[in-house]
Amino acid sequence: MDDEWICGRLGEDEPWVLGAVNPPVFENSLFTFATAQALGEAIRNEDERYVYWRGTNPTVDLAQRKLAALERGERAKCFGSGMGAISATISSLVSAGDHVLVLGAVYGPTTQFLRYLEKFGVTHTHVGDLAEGDSAIRADTRLLYFESPSYMAYAVVDIAEVTGWARERGLVTVMDNTWSTPIFQKPLTMGVDLVVHSLSKYIGGHSDLVGGVVVGSSRLIRPLALTEYQLYGAAMSPHDAAKVIKGLRTLPVRMAAHQERGLAVAAFLAGHPGVRAVNHPGLASHPGHAIATRQMSGFSSLFSIELATESREEVATFLDKLRYFRIGVSWGGFESLVNAPALSTEESVRATMGIPVGLVRLSVGLEPADTLIKDLGLALEGMGRLA
Repeated sequence: MDDEWICGRLGEDEPWVLGAVNPPVFENSLFTFATAQALGEAIRNEDERYVYWRGTNPTVDLAQRKLAALERGERAKCFGSGMGAISATISSLVSAGDHVLVLGAVYGPTTQFLRYLEKFGVTHTHVGDLAEGDSAIRADTRLLYFESPSYMAYAVVDIAEVTGWARERGLVTVMDNTWSTPIFQKPLTMGVDLVVHSLSKYIGGHSDLVGGVVVGSSRLIRPLALTEYQLYGAAMSPHDAAKVIKGLRTLPVRMAAHQERGLAVAAFLAGHPGVRAVNHPGLASHPGHAIATRQMSGFSSLFSIELATESREEVATFLDKLRYFRIGVSWGGFESLVNAPALSTEESVRATMGIPVGLVRLSVGLEPADTLIKDLGLALEGMGRLA
């Protein structure tokens, strides 16, 4: 079963769909049963049976089945947000007194959540590579969390090497795969235990939903679904699940277009005198390009550049002069977006992630690449000395 079939047709020809070209949206908050015994059996297996919206729902279940199949995982659980998925996943794997290793730069709110867990006796340490991991690992370390490509810097790690290292030390691995989507990278096939995604980005694809998912083995997903998912209450709505299903239908086509446009824009910026560095794993000049081409089948269009400036004011001027790139915090939709961490991220977080003042994140959308390149060129020229 290939990815395009999974995205477009998996589960959509079953009897419950009744031949509808768009799978039904089940809006009911609860399901009833013919007998008390049937209700009791369903409640005992609420992670797989339809009892109450907070547990699962046929529309949400279809989205979960598709996402699990795409990642080559046994099961998936959808949440009301990406952070809902991340916080529930981490919580399911640690207890008071445990320690978490974080490899490389990760999504800012993930770090904030790990700091929040300190009040419950869960500590964490950020490390830059596995050599630092060897020094930082402790007897109470339980979890290794990472992204590849990494947050903002888009550094690439050898996933098989990382998971092998973690397995030898008895650690569970969790990886955020939002950047690549399952179309371009499948971490579970390289030894990762659990994969998380923000569904708000490429998978949704239209900037009209907030959602998250965790994918992995039934052994790890079932207790999470019965405990953290139920207790935290970050349930995905059936309407958002329907948007996920629609987004998946065009995901392979959209990712191919994002890749083409992203690489064209990145190549232009890589040759511009006003840009010190372009952090795009799809460029041959990227330090992790060889590893990326080995473990990924393509590249998304989210990357960062470092402007040749140390001035926050000049960074802000660059953003303000753009006309087609909109200024915003998210990514993965049709529209091209730009953001600068130095203008919004607290200094301590930026220092932890090693983000320079001149770093600007670009999300290349589906507008014509020539239009976006012209927009960036004019903005750079408008900054005077960066031209």
